[in-house]
Amino acid sequence: MSGGSHRTAVAAAFFGNFVVGCGVLVVPGMLDLMAQDLGVSVPTAGSLLGLAALTMCIGAPLMAGLTSHIDRRQLLVASLLILSLGHLACALAPDFQTLFWLRPLSVIGAAVFTPQVAATLTLLVPLEQRSTAVTSAFVGWSVASVLGMPVGNVLADVLNWRAAFGAVSVLGLVAAAVAWRVYPSGLKVAPLSLRSWSDVLGNARLRWTLLATMVWFSGHFALGGYITAALREGLQASPSTQAMLMVLMGIAGVAGNVALTRSVARMGADRGARVSLSIVLTGLALWVLAYSWVQTVWAVALAMLVWGLGSFAFNSSQQARLAQSAPGLASASIALNSSSLYAGQALGAAVGAALVAGAGYDTLGPTALVVGGLAMACSLLADRAVRAQPSAAHQ
Repeated sequence: MSGGSHRTAVAAAFFGNFVVGCGVLVVPGMLDLMAQDLGVSVPTAGSLLGLAALTMCIGAPLMAGLTSHIDRRQLLVASLLILSLGHLACALAPDFQTLFWLRPLSVIGAAVFTPQVAATLTLLVPLEQRSTAVTSAFVGWSVASVLGMPVGNVLADVLNWRAAFGAVSVLGLVAAAVAWRVYPSGLKVAPLSLRSWSDVLGNARLRWTLLATMVWFSGHFALGGYITAALREGLQASPSTQAMLMVLMGIAGVAGNVALTRSVARMGADRGARVSLSIVLTGLALWVLAYSWVQTVWAVALAMLVWGLGSFAFNSSQQARLAQSAPGLASASIALNSSSLYAGQALGAAVGAALVAGAGYDTLGPTALVVGGLAMACSLLADRAVRAQPSAAHQ
């Protein structure tokens, strides 16, 4: 493809990831309002987070294997249409029990799109531009954090939570139309076999990288999944204040991801992962101080700004590390990275619910900080693995 076509393909992936991110993040952005409207507790409503995450965790590698023979254009368009229809169904759900079964179906498209659009870009973009292309596409997820959570919160407050699901459904249709127009037909990835998965998991470099993703997001989501309720309980923050804080965090996430995208070719994805995760840990430490000791909106705002600055940049680094380390396994490894992300989300949602029910919101921040430290250890072990096995980068 020409340079202009490369940019168009990345832009379409960016927009698709933005829509997928809005679909995934819309529920935590309005969790407490949904719980009130549906007559359930926040931990009970939080089961929607864990169930959706578990579906995406299993779905990402499973669908990668089942769909490796399908034309990429058809696959990406279908995944966005499924996401759109699923969110429309959620908007029409009459009660919590029905929503409980519909929510996992609504995110199957998300499990397919994000890893497979990254793998598709590796077919369209020259080798030397792949890291930048993959991280640029994932900036869409960062932008979703600016709009998905806070807009969902505002729509649920001003209208109702059904309007937020409906908005995601409309965006999904638009993204599907864009993907159909931009991506050429005839693109196919290498067929995935059982050996593809065993090759990924047998590679120490890839294995530690994937584990770092899972551990990081379990800590991140143990706090982030319940952040609106935590802000309400700890600071008596109104929905508008909650939205403002989430917008601030999302803007920081976009800024951090853009900065990483511009510098990843120079500094390397490994160093990018270390720097971004260090920023996340700093933000979580500030959250603990702000939420439990200072207890002011401005102190929490500073913590969320720093926390957001590194969060999405870290996952972008992870995808770039996987694409660089073993290009021939990119479809499988990036699918497993999405699976690891969602496994961490499911684990974090369960841990967060247990902490809220048993010990209160004050325990979420320290837990996220400790788990984030474990993620840093896994990431450093991934760096050590590639130095010990230099051939891993060329598999």
